[in-house]
Amino acid sequence: MGEPLVRMTGIEKRFPGVLALSDCRFELNAGEVHALVGENGAGKSTLMKILTGVYRKDAGSIVYKGRETDIPHTKAAQQLGIGIIHQELNLIPDLTVAQNLFIGREPRKWFGLLLDDKELERRTLHWLEQLNVNVDPKTKVADLTVAKQQMIEIVKALSYHSEVLIMDEPTAALTDAEIRELFRVIGRLKSSGVGIVYISHRMEELKVIADRITVMRDGRYVDTMPAADASIERIIAMMVGRELEERTKIGSGPGAGETVLEVKGLSRGSAVKDVSFRLRKGEILGIAGLMGAGRTEVARAIFGADRPDAGEIVVRGRKARIRHPHDAVRLGIGYLSEDRKRYGLLIDMDVCDNIAMASLPRFRRRTGWMRDKAMERAAEEQAGALRIKTPGIRQKVKFLSGGNQQKVVIGKWLVRDCDILIFDEPTRGIDVGAKAEIYALLEELAARGKSIVMISSELPEILRLSHRILVMCEGRMTGELSGAEATQENIMKLATQRGA
Repeated sequence: MGEPLVRMTGIEKRFPGVLALSDCRFELNAGEVHALVGENGAGKSTLMKILTGVYRKDAGSIVYKGRETDIPHTKAAQQLGIGIIHQELNLIPDLTVAQNLFIGREPRKWFGLLLDDKELERRTLHWLEQLNVNVDPKTKVADLTVAKQQMIEIVKALSYHSEVLIMDEPTAALTDAEIRELFRVIGRLKSSGVGIVYISHRMEELKVIADRITVMRDGRYVDTMPAADASIERIIAMMVGRELEERTKIGSGPGAGETVLEVKGLSRGSAVKDVSFRLRKGEILGIAGLMGAGRTEVARAIFGADRPDAGEIVVRGRKARIRHPHDAVRLGIGYLSEDRKRYGLLIDMDVCDNIAMASLPRFRRRTGWMRDKAMERAAEEQAGALRIKTPGIRQKVKFLSGGNQQKVVIGKWLVRDCDILIFDEPTRGIDVGAKAEIYALLEELAARGKSIVMISSELPEILRLSHRILVMCEGRMTGELSGAEATQENIMKLATQRGA
């Protein structure tokens, strides 16, 4: 093996009050897929942001193609041939696919005075064909599915002729077919000499796609190993610094407990069709189904985020009029959206303000001034109880890891004392260690008498936590399984059972 394409050694990065990276190292060879793994907050993204010029390193060296290199900004990284596909989509919704792909480098004609739309479309089609993405270049990005938008991000990165390509959770929103297509493209890029850094929480993907795996923990380098030699159990143990406790499914759960929520004949357009179910006190009720089954739409209708066309919601034996989320919250219903940054948090505000957000009347004096000390006590209590990793409750939420952001949302509803909690994809985008903590927290909440509706696309997660499982397909409830009846096979059979 010759000189590595990239060699990072002794990398250190400090933020105010936080040592984010300490003596980190990473190597990437031409024509390899090198997976970079670790819990949220381990420093993976920070290390890659240094390589792509988003952050300046405080110490250490970067050797690129045999020469020590300074990367002061993102444009310098692009000019060197270092590209990145971010986990968060960076497309402009109101522009077309073609405009997004070549923004800032549009082809021009007439001595540069006019944009050359035909050439722009031709170039876009060329790159779309490389990934077999069947999209009209003139389509607005806002009109694409999330999965298609993710593919456009990948196409955009490839269009810079990158020799180093960093993929941060590239498959998070992709279907199995799209993942297979992405892996095919990665294979072709490898054979052409492109070095790929692959960041993913999906352990099973690493065994399929990676040549080597580097593990980080708490801002430090742990180890690098050939992917073929690394078991998933070993990788996880290195990531979290301990063996994860294997927890078994709770079981059948409360059988004849008090019904706290009943949904009758809920319908909304073609997304939700005549859905009915009951939720009991102290129960975790799982809702499974494929993408587009209508699970999130059911949750939003119950919470008052969307107005149903028909149906009835009964809370603790009384018919409820839920026209707005305020009504749901007053009834003790909390909702944790699958998109926590958009719907669950104010990321530029601190932990304390976010935790207190749903309970502001409780902390308001008669004069209108806020009782800051009471807010801080409540936030400190939740931060301790939920084990939120933060330098302090006045830390801005945007600087926390995904798992800790999720705990802040949970803390918000616990301060409000909601006893019916709807969790929509509670562990999406968080690592295995944080997942284990969220699982334990859900079990603890159920044991305390909270009632939980949990929507998840991960069948092992649904099977592990649920007392009962409801399955949806194309907006309809197609079946109910007890804990004893539930298997992946039975769930998938119901998830593909189309209604009349």
